[in-house]
Amino acid sequence: MSAAPAFARQIGEIARAAGAAIMAVYRSDFAVQTKADASPLTAADLAAQQVILTGLAGLDPLLPVLSEEAKALPWSERQHWSRYWLVDPLDGTREFVKRNGEFTVNIALIDQQQSVLGAVLAPVTGELYLAARGQGAWLQTQAEGDWQRISTRPLQQPPLVAGSRSHGGSQRALLEQLVGSDYELVPLGSSLKFCLIARGAADVYLRLGLTSEWDTAAAQCVLDEAGGAVLDLAGRPFRYNRGESLLNPEFIAVGDGTIDWAARLRAAVQS
Repeated sequence: MSAAPAFARQIGEIARAAGAAIMAVYRSDFAVQTKADASPLTAADLAAQQVILTGLAGLDPLLPVLSEEAKALPWSERQHWSRYWLVDPLDGTREFVKRNGEFTVNIALIDQQQSVLGAVLAPVTGELYLAARGQGAWLQTQAEGDWQRISTRPLQQPPLVAGSRSHGGSQRALLEQLVGSDYELVPLGSSLKFCLIARGAADVYLRLGLTSEWDTAAAQCVLDEAGGAVLDLAGRPFRYNRGESLLNPEFIAVGDGTIDWAARLRAAVQS
C-alpha cells in the first residue's frame, strides 16, 4: 500500500511524539493557567511545544519556527522569512480542558506565504492527517497503521456544516446565502473541522471571528491537497506571514472544488 511522502511522515512522527506528551498530561490532574488574551494554557501545551521544537531543530536547526506558545518575533525579522515552520502545539486547549478529545497538534511548513506541508494529529483517537504540496493528503488512523489517500466530496444536499464548539457566532445568514437554509450543523473543536471536510465527511466550515495563523496553516494544506480550499470572504486563498498581525481574516473552508465559491461569496456580500 502506498504511503504519505517520507518527509511528511517525519513531521508526522514529531506530531505523534508531541501527542504522547499531551496525553501524559491529559490523563493527570492538570492545572489550567490563563494567558494575557484570556485563553487557557496547560502543561500539555508547553510539553508539546518542547517536543516539536526539539524535533524540528533536529531536521533543520536553521529554519525558523513560529509557534503559539513562543514569543512571536517582530515583523521586522519575520518579513524576511521565505520558509519557516508554523506550529500550534495544542490547538483546542478549551476542548482539552473539557476533556472531550477534540484537540489537535498542528505543524505546517510555510514557503513563500503558502502552506506546503501539513501535519494534524488528534492525540486521543490517534488519527494523523498529512499533506504535502502536489502530493496529496493522507490519513493514518493509528500509529504504524496503513496510510489511506483522502479526498473531499461534492457538496451534499443537505450540506453538512462543521462548526466551532467553543466559538459559536452569528453566521447563519451568510451560511444560508452560501449553501441554502437546509443544512445540518455538526459542532467540532480545533482544526478537526478542516480534516472532516478533507476526508469527505463534511462540506463547509465558516468562521466569522478571530483565529490565528497557526490555527489554520497545517489543516489548510491537508484540505487543499484533498481537493478543497480555505478562502477569505473575498474568495482569495489564505496566505501567511502577511504582516505584523498574526490574526487571520474571517474565512470559509470548503470541500467541493467544482463550485465557484468566490462568486457565491461576492453575491452574498452584495445582497
